[in-house]
Amino acid sequence: MLAKSLGSTESTLPEIGLGTWLYKGDKNVIHKALELGSNFLDTAEMYNTESFVGDAVKNKRQSYFIATKVSPQNLRHQDLIAAADRSLRRLKTDYIDLYQVHWANPDIPIEESMGAMKDLVIDGKVRYVGVSNFSVQQAETARLALGSVPLVSNQVLYSLFDREIEDELIPYCSANQITVISYSPLAQGKIDPMLKRSPHLREIIDRICSEVHKTRAQVLLNWCTYLPCVVTIPQTNRVERVDENCGASGWRLTESQYEALNQASSSS
Repeated sequence: MLAKSLGSTESTLPEIGLGTWLYKGDKNVIHKALELGSNFLDTAEMYNTESFVGDAVKNKRQSYFIATKVSPQNLRHQDLIAAADRSLRRLKTDYIDLYQVHWANPDIPIEESMGAMKDLVIDGKVRYVGVSNFSVQQAETARLALGSVPLVSNQVLYSLFDREIEDELIPYCSANQITVISYSPLAQGKIDPMLKRSPHLREIIDRICSEVHKTRAQVLLNWCTYLPCVVTIPQTNRVERVDENCGASGWRLTESQYEALNQASSSS
């Protein structure tokens, strides 16, 4: 499993993590991820899976990098502090590795939320601060508000089927040492129907699968992590899928394969 720097910090993340949206609580899924070097777990108070994650990492907490998110309605200073305390209890831990604002709330200043985040870092409850679904402008507001505390990540929708962030957000994050955490990299399990509508893209993917002896999912995940600032968190409840997903790391598409996928995606 290849690792990448987390923002401007000295910490690293495996380039393939594990998302826990809709996670049903099978501890074997999370344990298998750790066995394969994928110790990055992403959850959120909105998912109602924090307790499952907490149960799964019990007695192995130090081995995992746990990220969770605070919901938009809890972004007032005291509400955010209280939400973090609830997440800590559900996760059965005394610190959160990466605490993220799930979505910005237009009625609550980003500066106020980041002030609470800084307090959580100072108190030792949170190691790193991130955001999710933030535009360039929102991310820059958050980064400036944090001051000496780095904004380390922005978790956003990104896959070969949805490349909107490539125009502005990825260049911004790369320039400011902000890790992009891609969610839904496999189109939420809808690869086959997506490719049915794009026969040329399907043809290119299948050709590359034959060249690299990997599955469609592995090629798509490897494409997603091709850029240095991007890691991804595919979600699954199946141990065998964890094995497959982690097999997307440890090798690289060639530049020509990467560009062929880009061109086929753009024209589909």
